[in-house]
Amino acid sequence: MAKHQNRLIRIGEAAALMGVGVKTMRKWEETGELLPARKSAAGTRYYDRAALLGTSNESAATVGYARVSGPDQKADLDRQHAALEAYCAARGWRTEIIRDLGSGLQYDKPGLQRLLDLILRRRMQRLVLTHGDRLLRFGAELVFALCEKQGVEVVVIHRTDPPSFEEELARDVLAIITEFSARLYGRRSPKARQLLEVLKSEDGPATAP
Repeated sequence: MAKHQNRLIRIGEAAALMGVGVKTMRKWEETGELLPARKSAAGTRYYDRAALLGTSNESAATVGYARVSGPDQKADLDRQHAALEAYCAARGWRTEIIRDLGSGLQYDKPGLQRLLDLILRRRMQRLVLTHGDRLLRFGAELVFALCEKQGVEVVVIHRTDPPSFEEELARDVLAIITEFSARLYGRRSPKARQLLEVLKSEDGPATAP
């Protein structure tokens, strides 16, 4: 019995594993699309982790991945979702869409973790992205190489010419500055604010020696 209990997870963890929100999990329960393995007398829902990992991909050989950096970009996330669905539907692919919210420099996003789990377990045949950088800012090539090793096809809907070295370097530096500026702004300590002001002042035009 204890062994069975260890496989059961609460709705929040189940939602993160599936790459969706708790509201979506509850909606799936209402429609009968995905039911909890058990519900306590108090109404707490428990899901079978192994069943979630195994069942989701049996119905979706293709996985679409959509990501934006912040909640203010929800409209863009919805556009990516719609584009992925339309592209896959036109080709008759059974598709699951994973939505993620977080920086391209973060590797612990729930959706990304679920995607990697599916790739490593060989529970998907195809990964579809609207743009290559939607996966990660740094490290996407490693994930693509992993897909190749596991026999997962990678499809990028909108391919563009590779940027020049200078353009790519500028984008990378901007991404790093944006990420760490957000972290500093998120810390309310005077020391963090002081450090950020120093960085800003040093970013100004250089004076002649």
